[in-house]
Parts: sequence; structure tokens; C-alpha cells
Amino acid sequence: MTHKAKFILVGLAGVMAGAALTINLSAIADKEVQTALPVEELRAFTDVFARIKNDYVEPVEDKKLIDGAINGMLTSLDPHSTYLDAEAFKDLQVGTQGEFGGLGIEVGMEDGFIKVVSPIEDTPAFKAGVKPGDLIVKLDETPVKGLSLNDAVKRMRGKPGSTIKLTIARKGVDKPLVLTLTRAVIKIRSVKFQLLESGYGYVRVTQFQEHTGELLAEALNKLYKDNKAPLKGMILDLRNDPGGLLNGAVAVTAAFVKPDSLVVYTEGRTEDAKMRLTANREFYLRPMQADYLKDLPEGVKQVSMVVLVNSGSASASEIVAGALQDQKRAVIMGTRSFGKGSVQTILPIGNGTAIKLTTARYFTPSGRSIQAKGIEPDIVVQDPNMPSEEEGLGIREVDLDKHLSNPNGDPEPAPADKPDGATKAPPVDKGTQDKKPTALEPGEVVSKNDYQVNQAVNLLKGLQILQGH
Repeated sequence: MTHKAKFILVGLAGVMAGAALTINLSAIADKEVQTALPVEELRAFTDVFARIKNDYVEPVEDKKLIDGAINGMLTSLDPHSTYLDAEAFKDLQVGTQGEFGGLGIEVGMEDGFIKVVSPIEDTPAFKAGVKPGDLIVKLDETPVKGLSLNDAVKRMRGKPGSTIKLTIARKGVDKPLVLTLTRAVIKIRSVKFQLLESGYGYVRVTQFQEHTGELLAEALNKLYKDNKAPLKGMILDLRNDPGGLLNGAVAVTAAFVKPDSLVVYTEGRTEDAKMRLTANREFYLRPMQADYLKDLPEGVKQVSMVVLVNSGSASASEIVAGALQDQKRAVIMGTRSFGKGSVQTILPIGNGTAIKLTTARYFTPSGRSIQAKGIEPDIVVQDPNMPSEEEGLGIREVDLDKHLSNPNGDPEPAPADKPDGATKAPPVDKGTQDKKPTALEPGEVVSKNDYQVNQAVNLLKGLQILQGH
């Protein structure tokens, strides 16, 4: 693959229905790869290929067989390596702009069914009530069993305004749920913010995209302007953020830590896979781009912080949480994160197609790998309005078949286990709290009834008292 472009990414936890994974914007010239070919094994492959061509009950195109062989080779490695046909590769590149068509649902494969990793906020899937851990068993009248993940995703894509019927099996629900979703052009603004009350700001990153760093800078400037005084506390909400661009994760971290602070490093078999990324402009800006973090309000790098995470916080969001935790810059609150500690590289292979190959593991500044382990919160707070989280139903990396092991030798939590010391939140008085966190008032980006956000505000106020302010 000489002279091909190669892209490095910290991919999302699964595959988007309506978008593929996002990529790093920096292209690297690929080197020619030479390796000895296993002659006997290749002879077996050609024998099987010939048998199928000659003896299969129906004629099969050569391209279909080769594409299937490539996809099978990659999916046998780990949950995140896969083959991208021309359509999927194009969607991947478009997805970095934060706009794509489909349902807005991140999915993986389990036992032949489509398993929901996370619906994306403000999308048809999210609004229809699709939840993490749901198993999609039928698409319209077509059973999912027997379809490849790519085929299933293609069926979920379609013209905006068209509908699709999802039949869902949900743990704890006796009968399958049938939901009809209307496809849409999904535009995701990756940063939302709100001044919760005087002195306390809230920023939510829904996904790490090409412009996330710039949007974060705008949000921080607006919060300080609206507050008319330095903030006393800041909440960075990374719950259900499935990840995205690596330079976006570096930008968000760099906004809150000192220059030269280590954000993340990677280790792999090739020299290209070994990187050390610090909170410096060369690791988050595009060539010739002005530094949007240069003129942030005074105090941003010292303001008391709480970072919220849960089982839907994956890859790039885990890099941010891990860096801020290791740098003693923020208190991490919530529940254990997804645990995707690997890096994928997009390698174009001609004819508009590409492979997404796991090429490295990443480590937090202190040398921790969160692979199949996740970020453990400093303070475990579970949301009483999210029973799937309380009951351990949120899917994590450790639940995925063929997931990579943790290179530090850290014991992996058993699937659906809760971290040590986890306690359920106090029961909610339904008579006094009848609004769920997703029921927003006009102008709100986070509900005043969000239990975890309220606990974060209480912690920040407590820190103010301890600091004598």
C-alpha cells in the first residue's frame, strides 16, 4: 500500500447506524509493507474460493467473496477492527464534520444480534427511547440473525424522512418492543453548555469532532461572560460520549491543564503507533489554524472541576477523564466507564475502500491502561433515573467478544459488575420528583432534576467551603 493515506483514530465503541467512526485529520504517508506469505494457508483459501465458485447453490460474485473474506479476517481479531466498503469509508470521513444521515445509534454485534452501545443525544433513536444494552432482533420484517454488522447498519441507513421498524429485546421486559423510527439528517453540535447557577458552569461534550475544541473555547468564554465573575466550579459532562477524534480529546484536556502536560501516550508494534501527546498546540490544531485556546478566561486552568462519566463514556472521553484524573485536575464522578483503551488506524486499500485496524493501546499519563477496565470514578454516584446503569445493564468493552486484554495485567471487572464501594443512589420520591433528567425546560441543556449533576454541584460547593472561599 505504497503512497496511501493512513489515518489514526480513537474510534467509537461500535459502529454508527448512519455514520461510521471518526478519524484523525492528520494524514501520514504509508510505508510499503512486506511480509512472507503463508503458502499452504493461501492454497487452502484458493481451494475454498474455487469450491464456492463451482459448487455453491447459486452463482456468487468474486467481489462478494473477497470482501467477505477480508471482513471475516478483520472481525476475528477484536471488536473494533473491520472492513470499510466505499460507502462506509465515505460516511466515516463525512462523520468528522458532525453531520450524517441515519438513526443516531451506536451499535455492536453480540450472538448474531445488533447490540446497542449508546443512542446519540437528540437523534431519532434517542427520542424513541432506544437504550444501551438493547438487542435489535428485527429490522422491519427482516431478522437480524445472519446479517453482518455492516449489512445491518446499511439497512438502518436511508433517506431522511423514511421510516424503519426496530424490534428490540430488552432485559427485564417480557415482550419484544417494536419502535418505529423516522430517519433524519443528524446534525450533532458536540458541545453544549449552561450556567447552572451563579458561579457554577456546566459543559457537555456529546462527541469528539473536528470542531469540538473550538466549540469548547466558545462555551467557556460565554460562561465566564454570563457569570460576570470568575467561576467557582465547572462540571464537564462526558456521560454517554462514545469518543471520536484524538486531537479533539487533546484539545478538551489542554483547555484545563498547563502546557506540556502529558495527555495520553500510545504503544504498538510499529514506530508510527508510538506517540506521546501533550497539551500543546501541535497536537490539537490543524496546520495554520489559530490557537483557539490561547485567550481562554483567566482561571479556567485552576477552577474546581468535576467530570461525569458512565458506562457510555468511551475511548476519547476516557482519555480526557483519565488525563484530568492523573493530573489531579478534576474529581471524576459517576460510574465506571466503557473501557476501550485501543487505537485504530484507517488504511485505504484502493477502490475507495479501507480497513480499520487496531494498531496500538493507549495509556493515561501515569501509565494506566483502561482497556477492558475503564476509568474508575473517584466518587461513585449512580443515577436513580437510570435503572439500566444501576442494574449493570450498560454494555462495556469487557462484555464484547474477542476484546483485547489489559496489558498492565490489571484484573478485568466481571461483565455487569459494579466498582468496589458502589452504592445505589437514595430512592427517588416520585411524589416530589416527577421529571426525568431528559425532560428539559426551554433553554436548558441539562435538567435541574439530574441527580448526578446536582451531586457534582454539591461537591463543588463543599470544595469551596474547604478552600475557605
